[in-house]
Amino acid sequence: MKKFFSLAFTVLFIVFALGFKNSEAANFDENLLRKVQLEDSGAKDIPKILMREDPNDITIFGEPVATQEQMVEFIRLRNPYPKINCTVEELVRYYYEEGAVEGIRPDIALCQAIKETGTWNYGGDVTPDQNNYCGLGTTGGGVKGGYFATPQLGVRAHIQHLLVYTSTRPTKLENVDPRYDHIVNNRRDVYGNVHTWVGLNGIWASPGHNYGQDILSLWQQAQALYSSGKSVQLPLRHGNTPEDNAANLVLNGLVYYGDKNFVEAEAKFQAAVDILPYEPNALWNLAITQEKNSKIDEAIATYDRLLRINPNFETGFYNRGRLKMELNDFDGAIKDFKRALQIETRFVDAQNEIAIAHFRQGMYNEAWEDLQTAVKINTTNTIVNANYARMKDCIK
Repeated sequence: MKKFFSLAFTVLFIVFALGFKNSEAANFDENLLRKVQLEDSGAKDIPKILMREDPNDITIFGEPVATQEQMVEFIRLRNPYPKINCTVEELVRYYYEEGAVEGIRPDIALCQAIKETGTWNYGGDVTPDQNNYCGLGTTGGGVKGGYFATPQLGVRAHIQHLLVYTSTRPTKLENVDPRYDHIVNNRRDVYGNVHTWVGLNGIWASPGHNYGQDILSLWQQAQALYSSGKSVQLPLRHGNTPEDNAANLVLNGLVYYGDKNFVEAEAKFQAAVDILPYEPNALWNLAITQEKNSKIDEAIATYDRLLRINPNFETGFYNRGRLKMELNDFDGAIKDFKRALQIETRFVDAQNEIAIAHFRQGMYNEAWEDLQTAVKINTTNTIVNANYARMKDCIK
């Protein structure tokens, strides 16, 4: 509880500070600024499997594909200290148990929760004490939405809300979803009619043009967590089509990647790209591995290919922007970060990188404005808050 009060005080202080002279230039002590180094948000470097199905065909009902162990590792990779009121293992288990009751895919539901909560960093209207993992009842403008007494009840409400979209049968357990009856009584157009994750676009989130695709992209990353030191059975494809061969090369590359043998991983991913040169996830895997191998120019060229094929791959723009910044192409980097933010407006890491690009050019007031924007996007991001504090300490 003390942590929540401390967090609330910090957030209120920042919001209060932003309320004054937000549009005016700050008077910085440049001697102090020269001693400051802003913290980088880091590369997005989790590889992806190659999809077996068309994203438009992946249903909300179904069995899990990613294991509980993979989901625990995926959550911890994205946020080592998620703001949840139970352990990560318990939260994942609740999703698999509640999903099994209603027939909802728990691994993908978890990926939806990751997207909705920023991997339990929050930063929007919902706070950790609510145990609300999917924005139930939030409508913006400070409306906080539903509160649930325990993490498991919060998970149950999420699963039941997915059920009401995809089926007209009643819940098998007592209904705890506060929005369930609203969908039944007032949204007959969607009640029981949304059967795929992509079908949630513009319905669960607005405008949400790529909402379902973003969730499935996270799911692909979670499935990609393999290493030879783990007793995970690789789901190799039994076929001899180009798609099967490329998918199996990627799976083998994932083992090397998990073991940090990036040279061998790059070779496998390159071989997959040679077979399927227009497969975005194969190109993504190759690019992030080239970056691991310090092949900056080659990685940028691979991101170029990827983004021509899929111009909505926001993490591709983000990573390419970071590489451009390493080459001191600050204008090109900022352009990429802004493009990532156009695709995903709450991509706070991209906003932080814009601040760093401006800061490195000596454009301190621009960097300060960028950080103020970043804090508004996510009030609890530790890197953003630390950078904000560093610059604030340099104001005369």
